[in-house]
Amino acid sequence: MQNIAFIIGTIAIAIILVAIVLSLRGRGDVSKRLESYTGAAGDQAALSQDSKKRSTPVADTLNRAFANRRSAQDLSTQLARADLKVTVAEFIALQILSAVFFGVLATLGFQTIVLGLLGAVVGWFIPRWFVSNRQARRLHLFNDQLGDSLNLMVNGLRSGYSVMQAMDSVSKEMPAPIATEFARVVQEVQLGLTLEQTLSNMLRRIQSDDLDLMITAVNVQREVGGNLAEILDVISHTIRERVRIKGEIRTLTAQGRYSGYVVSLLPIGLTLVLFCINPKFVSRLFTSEGLAGFCGWAMVVCGLLMIGSGFFAIQKIVNIEV
Repeated sequence: MQNIAFIIGTIAIAIILVAIVLSLRGRGDVSKRLESYTGAAGDQAALSQDSKKRSTPVADTLNRAFANRRSAQDLSTQLARADLKVTVAEFIALQILSAVFFGVLATLGFQTIVLGLLGAVVGWFIPRWFVSNRQARRLHLFNDQLGDSLNLMVNGLRSGYSVMQAMDSVSKEMPAPIATEFARVVQEVQLGLTLEQTLSNMLRRIQSDDLDLMITAVNVQREVGGNLAEILDVISHTIRERVRIKGEIRTLTAQGRYSGYVVSLLPIGLTLVLFCINPKFVSRLFTSEGLAGFCGWAMVVCGLLMIGSGFFAIQKIVNIEV
């Protein structure tokens, strides 16, 4: 009976979570926001017109609460770098719902409020982890595509294209995400922004050292002149060599990285398996009273700290900068 109530409660919370998120999203076409064209990461004022079309009481309240806050502006920048077309209010609402969902799930599963609070904390950070992971994958894809895109620009410049025409060809010929970013640059210039401003906006969305090098070369060439095609050709060769070396390093360090994943996840996985086989045996770590309860929690905390420190130490060792 308890398991049935647990399953029903989990399904109900999931349905409520999906319904509220969909209501916050509304029926507006987010891709038509002005932010997609101005490229000002974190500029919530640029979204005001679209927000009126798809606003809800919950979204309006959260927007007013987080308006003009430094933390909200930083979060909006992170969302722009991950290419997530959601407002800060919507993302905060999603974090709250995720914390409630995982908190209730842990409380019902382990029958203890302490693990329920721990589940709520984990649920709060899961959306942030998703944004960070999406941002890292997007940056990795962008860096891999940048060398070929510069080659395409170089060929266009040598055939008589202007800088904007060369960037437009990149936005049409290359895949996402680099095509999306260069298309934004072209659209911003068409809206009246200077090329320096649009490139600065792209660098704010894509924190790439290779992109910074390219933008610096373009800005210097526009100020002092020179053969931009030759400069970009040299930069393209440098970027391709760096990508090649990074690929070789990732291949050589793959065993160490996955060893860290296995060593870190194995104790947690075994604990979950033992809990499924014999819940009472594992629950003594969390539900015992007196000295036994203190020792159980001390073992759990020490184990998690040792697992975390070992995982981060391994990742630090195999993370070789080029």
